Amino acid sequence: MLIAQVTDIHLGFDRDNPAEFNRKRLDQVLRHLNNGPNRPDLLIATGDLTEHGDAASYRQLANAFSICSFPVHMCLGNHDIRSNFSAQFPELPVADGFVQYALEVRGVRILMLDTVEEGRHGGAFCDTRAKWLRSTLAQDRNTPTIIAMHHPPVEIGIAWMNTHPEEQWVSNFTQAIQDAPNIKGIMCGHVHRSAAVPWHGTAVAICSSTAAQVTLDLNPIDPEKPDNRPMIIADQPAYALHFWNGRELVSHFDNAGDHAMLAKYDVYLQPLIKQLIGERPN
Repeated sequence: MLIAQVTDIHLGFDRDNPAEFNRKRLDQVLRHLNNGPNRPDLLIATGDLTEHGDAASYRQLANAFSICSFPVHMCLGNHDIRSNFSAQFPELPVADGFVQYALEVRGVRILMLDTVEEGRHGGAFCDTRAKWLRSTLAQDRNTPTIIAMHHPPVEIGIAWMNTHPEEQWVSNFTQAIQDAPNIKGIMCGHVHRSAAVPWHGTAVAICSSTAAQVTLDLNPIDPEKPDNRPMIIADQPAYALHFWNGRELVSHFDNAGDHAMLAKYDVYLQPLIKQLIGERPN
């Protein structure tokens, strides 16, 4: 099974602009997924779907996703507003006021989590949400399970985007999953860069954004002393493809830009392909 992921779309950053930069970048990725060689079985969008959480931007989002030839499932990020999101997408379940729900796809369970505290940039995961997660995980300790959420529960090294490991929400989330041996991976966004982290017996895969990316700078930053470092860059719009091979969740990171071809599968490469595949057990 192939699960595509997009994140940090930030539609509506440039309000009332029909040629908005972020919309064009999202459209580029969706066309690439629709028409490329790796059409996914489903697409997960992990939050910051809009910039301001306004109704018009969610309408734009629905319009953008309408071209997809595969199901699309969403969770929320810190720029989203639950009430406006749910008004546009009333079919998505809400649990105790939070956009949290479970999907069953081809023998895999995907849990969509809500890590938003409106008005706060960083993550949140209160007792109510943790109780839902514990209960949902306890219903099935055997089916391979993937968690999708906006905020990564790990410290990623970019100081102004970091999650501190001692934040209360991280503790709540960690305790909620500690008795679930069937969690095969956690998909996140928020950082606007791709990263992969082994964590508490599973793996956290952080997808880069379709919108502009955060500069990779791991040096400390002083909130009292601006130093003119680059902060935001415009590399090609990114996405992830998570391949469930029946045992592990394998995460690939790519972008929707042009890729210069240096070789193709022709008669010259055929002997190598035959040799490599022949070395594998039947």
